[in-house]
Amino acid sequence: MVQSGRRGQSPWMHIGQQEWRQLSAAPDATGLSSGAPAPLKNLYHRLADRAPDAAARAEAAAFLRARMLDLEATPSELPDSPADLLRWMEDNTRNVHARYAAYLEERKAGAPRRFFTNRAHALYVLRAVAPTKLVDGAWLYGLLAHWRNARLGDLVRTYVEELGEGAVDKNHVVLYRSLLARYALDPLDDLPDALYEQGVLQLALGWDAEAFLPEVVGFNLGYEQLPLHLLITAYELNELGLDPYYFTLHVTVDNGDTGHARRACQAVLDMLPRMDDGGAFWKRVRAGCKLSNAGHGTMDVVHGFDIAEEALRILRRKARSGSGSHSDYCRVAGRNVNDWLRAPQEMGEFVAALAKAGWIRFGEPAENSRFWGLLQGERAEMFGVFSSYELQVLHDWIRGAASADGRAFTEDAPSTPRRRATFRALIRQAAVVGDAGQGGDALDPDLMLFRHGLERANDRERQDLLVAAMSPAQHWTPAGLEATRVFWQSMTA
Repeated sequence: MVQSGRRGQSPWMHIGQQEWRQLSAAPDATGLSSGAPAPLKNLYHRLADRAPDAAARAEAAAFLRARMLDLEATPSELPDSPADLLRWMEDNTRNVHARYAAYLEERKAGAPRRFFTNRAHALYVLRAVAPTKLVDGAWLYGLLAHWRNARLGDLVRTYVEELGEGAVDKNHVVLYRSLLARYALDPLDDLPDALYEQGVLQLALGWDAEAFLPEVVGFNLGYEQLPLHLLITAYELNELGLDPYYFTLHVTVDNGDTGHARRACQAVLDMLPRMDDGGAFWKRVRAGCKLSNAGHGTMDVVHGFDIAEEALRILRRKARSGSGSHSDYCRVAGRNVNDWLRAPQEMGEFVAALAKAGWIRFGEPAENSRFWGLLQGERAEMFGVFSSYELQVLHDWIRGAASADGRAFTEDAPSTPRRRATFRALIRQAAVVGDAGQGGDALDPDLMLFRHGLERANDRERQDLLVAAMSPAQHWTPAGLEATRVFWQSMTA
């Protein structure tokens, strides 16, 4: 079995977090790099978009070892003895519930939202955490082929439940992809490289589970415990009229009674060696648990939001495609618009010039700005240039402190102050409610190939085909969803 921390197999073995940061370009206002090179993003896609080759798996395994070395001196949250795991889980659950109750009391007493300053802030966070959410459950994938091993039963069942047991409206990745599409939060190609670290760790564990079995068990233990931020995120998304279902689903499935949190503890107890190993397995479980909190997490993203920097990022991105499409009759501060847009690095100066000329009136309703009238309205010359997410950011950026009311850019300003409708209230009022994804019976080449292969497969080939289709790269597709349903039926028959 591969020992974490062994050196000499790859240059990744001695690359720590500091070296990773030095590989990236200068940081932006959030402290995250968004420039090239992007080694984490590159490795992430090699692991997530298809079954990785041997070179990608070796890089991923070496990165895991490097991160465990980085975290070696970090205090463990786990108890000293696995015998105390259930008490540890129960204490954590009680603590989170108590802190959430205190949060609710604060809100009832008039405290502002703790996480999201406005609607754009919430959407920004949903977008920034996408690389992690789009591989939800991936760390357990490598155990799927061993589903007949009774000691792995809880872990395999957890993976299948992350996949929604093949139901399109319960598969966690389908749900998050639907959330991204609903609020126009993609493409994600300009996200900072550091946001891909947690996803890489999960994929690396999933594709090399046999070498990192104790770490997989430990990662699962840490990741499936109920965090406070999950509860607050769901509450504040609902309050802002944004769909919280992905997050509320995790609150229920990760419960400490019969859910993933409880099952994660039992999985550790089931997997502990019956023969004396001197505590080596438990030590590696603790190392794997530390990985579950590695990388730039939800709270880092929440606290790193800078709406002015996000607005400038959006405008710089648009400048690349719009620098030659404007007429030259309009000049700002003595330069025509095309000239300004040919220098995206000067976007801050361009915005200042627009504000000085009265095109943007910060701190006022967006409708008072001539610039906003170019984007939205009856005669909006730039209608369709910006996505709904980008428009929300620009809308809240212009409005400033008033955007704390959470108003969507499509909503008319109320004539009198009122409490805005929650997402659940909006759903109750809607005549027709769509669901997430409708992808189970889609016309799909992989689905046809999967069905064709399944018809002709013997028992061994059938299992291999099901496991392959349930990989992180494919389980959310029509073929993967059908494979999950077939697998689950066979497993529970």
